[in-house]
Amino acid sequence: MASMRDIKRRRSSIQSTGQITKAMKLVSTVKLQKARGRAEEAKPYFRYLYQTIASMFAKSTAEVRQHYTVAKPGAKKAVIVITSNRGLAGGYNSNIVKTVIGSGLPREDVWIYAIGKKGRDALARRGYEIKADYSEVMNDPLYQDASDISGAVMEEFENGNVSEIYVVFTVFKNTVSHIPTMLRLLPTDEVGEAEEGEAGGQALMNYEPDPEEALRRIMPKYLAGELYGALIEALASENGARMQAMDNATSNADEMISKLSLQYNRARQSSITQELTEIIAGANALEE
Repeated sequence: MASMRDIKRRRSSIQSTGQITKAMKLVSTVKLQKARGRAEEAKPYFRYLYQTIASMFAKSTAEVRQHYTVAKPGAKKAVIVITSNRGLAGGYNSNIVKTVIGSGLPREDVWIYAIGKKGRDALARRGYEIKADYSEVMNDPLYQDASDISGAVMEEFENGNVSEIYVVFTVFKNTVSHIPTMLRLLPTDEVGEAEEGEAGGQALMNYEPDPEEALRRIMPKYLAGELYGALIEALASENGARMQAMDNATSNADEMISKLSLQYNRARQSSITQELTEIIAGANALEE
């Protein structure tokens, strides 16, 4: 059995750790409330943005939509990976890394655009090429950050160096449920609706001044909007995951302190009993 001094030292250490995890939980709770509000307010806009772009292609001719709906063979696949810069968030970061690895995309064909140090480091260790690192964005994601990142990726797409653009992030469902998601932004997948619309005689969409110019201006805004939506969803998920992890850690610390207190009391009682036994034995020896 451990000595009373060892038990007391360990209990004190766990109490200090429990105070830290409790403070981190409170901080994450405050951040979560703010991030969740932003995510819930913005979610309808980004959902309809994606549907609007899909509808545009569904009502466009095959020549117009071919550039943005057909993957170019032989080019790289750009994967924008959104994780956190800090750990202590349970499986939040590892789930994103597993999603990328399990996507079926050959790592030699993938360029990683990392937003978050944890995902960047984990994927670099597994042999993925880190094309660009935007980890500082996760400290306070803004729309301008999403616009700059999507602009860099879009330039590679337009130049033919990238054939597909994906974003991997965590969808915030509620405080305890966060869903790792891999979404393909380009080429879009909504070709079937276009073919059905044309077959049914649906009126095609007209562009002014011309389709190339209109799409050249619209697509960067579409990418920036979708990426910004993913960023704020990921931020809410990160704080939710950290709050849950710190709550579990605090509960475990309280449970360990209770067990150690019980051990300490038993050891103390045993020590007192032994001292009394020795005193009584000594007194009996003197009487004899």
